[in-house]
Parts: sequence; structure tokens; C-alpha cells
Amino acid sequence: MTVSSCPRVFPTFECRSDPDYAGTTRPDHPSSARFATVGKSPLGGLSSLILRFPPNFARQLSTKARRNCGNIGVAQVVAASWSATPPPPSMLLRSRSGVNTVADLSYAGERLGRGIVTDSITTPVVDTSAYFFKKTSELIDFKEGRHSSFEYGRYGNPTTVVAEEKISALEGAESTLLLASGMCASTVMLLALVPAGGHIVTTTDCYRKTRIFIETILPKMGIKATVIDPADVHALESALYKNQVTLFFTETPTNPFLRCVDIELVSKLCHSKGALVCVDGTFATPLNQKALALGADMVLHSATKYIAGHNDVSMLVSLLVASVVLRSFFASVRMLHNVFGGALNPNAAYLIIRGMKTLHLRIEQQNTTALKMARLLEAHTKVSRVYYPGLASHPEHYLARRQMTGFGGVVSFEINGDLMITAKFIDALKIPYIASSFGGCESIVDQPAIMSYWDLSQLERAKFGIKDNLVRFSFGVEDMKADILQALEAI
Repeated sequence: MTVSSCPRVFPTFECRSDPDYAGTTRPDHPSSARFATVGKSPLGGLSSLILRFPPNFARQLSTKARRNCGNIGVAQVVAASWSATPPPPSMLLRSRSGVNTVADLSYAGERLGRGIVTDSITTPVVDTSAYFFKKTSELIDFKEGRHSSFEYGRYGNPTTVVAEEKISALEGAESTLLLASGMCASTVMLLALVPAGGHIVTTTDCYRKTRIFIETILPKMGIKATVIDPADVHALESALYKNQVTLFFTETPTNPFLRCVDIELVSKLCHSKGALVCVDGTFATPLNQKALALGADMVLHSATKYIAGHNDVSMLVSLLVASVVLRSFFASVRMLHNVFGGALNPNAAYLIIRGMKTLHLRIEQQNTTALKMARLLEAHTKVSRVYYPGLASHPEHYLARRQMTGFGGVVSFEINGDLMITAKFIDALKIPYIASSFGGCESIVDQPAIMSYWDLSQLERAKFGIKDNLVRFSFGVEDMKADILQALEAI
């Protein structure tokens, strides 16, 4: 046990007897009639003792409770002082019977003069659906840009703004918009930036649901798409020359084969034809790759993955823009987001803020572990192929070395065997979870043929390069060498 040498924050509490409540009924407290007994309280005499707190104790304790508990949305502690001194008139309401009673909590301490905690080290979570204005004139000032505030939860939140500003600083972006899901961000971005009848260019290897949206939903609005290999620059030049391309949208590295796109080159080509470039950098993270600095106009990150990093945030994505010149495009995205919804929960924003504080430590560990395991797997006789940008065997290894400072924590590889042998390898692993996400502290493994493409036939999966023996492994912070070797020996 340790003893603090710091001076007391609060004076010593004082216990006193309340003669009006020592076993008798107080008329102004009807509930006390239940505890009135002859000579003794049913609470063993404790009901006759009232804790008399020092001045301002309630406010100080409430402030500390908000700091310690309110930030994670678990609990809020409210302290109240009860003494013989009656409450001030401002806290009294007159009941129908004409007796003054203490006001309920609907307005007390909130309607006018709420105390805002400003000295908290951690960012408070602001759980509210709407924001009020003291006067109509203040509302008008807000509408006309003379007063800074918020209006409605779907349009913005103070906790979310903090997370957005941190991600902007990390990426070197002009602005950031956090949305509730990855597909929400992708679809809002595509619908806001590509006009009806427009044309986009994207790459073959990408998140499956994004491909489905591009191939099935966008055509209903007359939007066409040219799909190219991530490294096929000539195909991009041809598409730009033949069509009025509005947007080039790609992942880099891609999912699940971790192919890399030359961001600097494609940005120059697209800009020369008036097309925007949006990069999904989720597999890289802002620490390993600065897409905006390389020339991209916008960047997407699934903050569920590395940025939050603890597998406890449900699919939120940040959309970042590079410069002031693009503010009009960003305004279009924000406007459509306000229409569609998909607002981020402020508690999730807090978890993002918390996760970013250890991002550099986690990424450094995951980069190191993944590279070691990729080399180990590539040298093993029971592994036929490994996909990882950090290996010299990767088709874009030299490009990755030029535009990335680290290669991420995900390694994809193919087992020497069929669907069931690969499943046997995965089931033999002791440490990783079988799940569909990646980028967190915990290691995660999945077999894409089953996890993401099980609704397709083997031939249909092969069209996307998804073989039955493909494994995607997201390395966390654990040492996985022994576990992987034992699982390989089990097949």
C-alpha cells in the first residue's frame, strides 16, 4: 500500500445527526415515512447520520467524475450536499399543492450557465443530438458565420472535431471528415464527386464491397468505370485519353494482395487531364505513407483498423483533402454526408483519439513483425507464395520502398494445399483470432475464399485472384513465430 504525500484536496468530511430524521417522519420528505420506526431506523441507525460536505465539494467531485468516467461513456457521478440550509430560490419550483420542491434535473445546472470542463487532459465525450443557442441573435450569428458552435449531431460534434484535427495533422491535410463506416465514406465520396454520366478509373484488386458498388450501383446513374491493373500505367493513360474521367480511385497497398500504385505518377497523369485522385491508404496508415504529399487529392482511411488499433471501434473512415484549392469538392462531400447521415458516434471518436496516442508504437512493432514473418513464410516449404511489399519478390517492391517508410502489418500468402488443408492450418493456430478485420493489437487471420467470397463459386472467386489456399494474416503485437511454425507442421 502506498500513501500519498500530497495535501488534501478536500477538507475532512463532517458527520452530524439530523434530529428531524432520527426515526421520525419529515413532512417535506414523504419517502421518509417508509423508514420511520419507533426508536430505531431500519438502516441500523445510519439514517440518522447525514454527511455534511465542505463548500463546493459537489461541483469538484462532479468535475473529477466527468474526467475519470464521462470520457468513456460508462458512468457519471453526481454529488449533492444535504444540510439544514435550504436551496436557493433559483433551484425551487412550486408544485401543484403549493409546496416548494427542489427542481428536477431537466434544467438545473444546464439551461443557463453550465460549467464546461476545460482543464481535462483527455478529450471529453460530448453525447448530444443537438446544441442550443442562448438567444435568437446568437443563432443568426451562427448561421452567418460570426459565432462558432454546432447545430445538430449529424452535422458535427466537438469530440469528433478533435479526432478530425488530429488525423489532419498526421496526414498533413487541409480538412478531415469522419464518417460512421467505410462504405459510407466511399459511396458518399463517389456520389459527390462523380456526376451522372461521368467516368471513373479504379483498380482490379480492391475491397469487394467497393467493387460491388462501382459495378452495380453507379451504372444506374449512367456512371461508367474502367478497371485496370494497379501497375498498368498505360491502361490509365488510355482511359484518361478516351474518356472524360472525373476520378481515379485506388487502394495502395491493395486488399488482399498488397499491390502498390505509383501515387506520384498517377497523380501527375490524372491532373493533366483534370481528374481527381483519391487513395485508400488503410493498409499503409499515415505513418508509412503520405499520399497527399505524393500528389493525391484525397485520402481514405478505415480508422477501424490501424488508427484506432484496438478492435473496438466499428468501421469509421476518415476522408482527408490536401489543399485549400479542393475546399469546394470537400464541401460537396460534406453536404452529401449531412444528407445521407452516417454520423460518427462521439464515443467512437474518443476511442480513435485514444488509439492514435499509441499509433507510432504499434505500427513500428507491426512493421517489424510482419517483415520477419513474411521472410519466414517465404522460406518455408509448405508455403507456395507470399504477398508483402517489403519482400524483394513483390512486383512493386522498389516502388513501395520509394513511397513508403514501412510496409504494414498484413501479410497474405498461399499454402501448399487445397481449401481444407488451408483451413486446417488456420485452425491449428493458437494465438490469432479468425476474423475479418486487421490492424489491431490482436493478431487476426482469415481465409478470404471462405470469409469474404464464400457466396461465389470457385471459378467466380478465381476471376478476382482469390484461390482456396489464400491466407490473409494481420500481425498484432504478439510474437507469432512459434505459433506459425507449429501450425505449418500440423498440415
